[in-house]
Amino acid sequence: MDFTIRTLRRDEMPWVIDLAAHEGWNPGLHDAECFHAADPDGFLVAERKGEPLGCISAVSYAGRFGFVGLYIVAPALRGEGIGITLWREGMARLSGHVIGLDGVPAQQDNYRRSGFELAWNNVRYAGVAQGSEMASAREIVPLGAIDFASLCADDLRVFPAPRDAFLRSWTTMPDATGLAWRRQGRLEGWGLIRRCREGHKIGPLVAEDLPVAQALYAALSASVPAGDSIYLDVPQSNPDAMALAKKMGMRAVFETARMYHGTPPDCELNRIYGITTFELG
Repeated sequence: MDFTIRTLRRDEMPWVIDLAAHEGWNPGLHDAECFHAADPDGFLVAERKGEPLGCISAVSYAGRFGFVGLYIVAPALRGEGIGITLWREGMARLSGHVIGLDGVPAQQDNYRRSGFELAWNNVRYAGVAQGSEMASAREIVPLGAIDFASLCADDLRVFPAPRDAFLRSWTTMPDATGLAWRRQGRLEGWGLIRRCREGHKIGPLVAEDLPVAQALYAALSASVPAGDSIYLDVPQSNPDAMALAKKMGMRAVFETARMYHGTPPDCELNRIYGITTFELG
């Protein structure tokens, strides 16, 4: 083996994001900083004579839940064993964790051979930003008005482990708008829309029910230029989330398979109307 695997440095994260963009994954403009905040040691790079060849994220949340993503080898270098070496190193880093990933459905059999099992499918929907009367509902407040500890507690209802450092970075990134639905002092939904290489993505979008999710979607959509592209990654096993995408006139453009190695975590999937990010869960 004429290459080595090491931990990615913070200043190398833009290279990883560029790789993801070339794969057509349309990353956010400021994803690099947020991803690195989740687990600074959770990104690996394959290197030959100082040249990066490929990467993988093996992010650990609280030492018990891991997520694998950003698994990319430069196209001209595929078939040299770089990918499988990165995979083995990433899995070794997450030994003892329950591990999740969002992979393309065509690779499910390969992931099964590594002990992963299908939990559900996600669908990426594309739509267009437009105004709506629902965007001005009085229950909608800036996400920054919500106590951060309360936000983190609510996130634990839909995510298997604490991810406070990531959330702090994610909810304060530039070129993004975060909104929440607060009724009688109670947090009943929240979401964020961020600028991407192309258009904007909404993620996460979390709500107690479909009307709250719809109102938040409308408000987030109205916060960006009318006519801009909007993307929403929807768990197919939440029928209300699927109904929301169709009601907003969105079209399916991409799918992933959510798979787990170990016992699937017990999350309130019925509250998830938009996945935070396919790369980190």
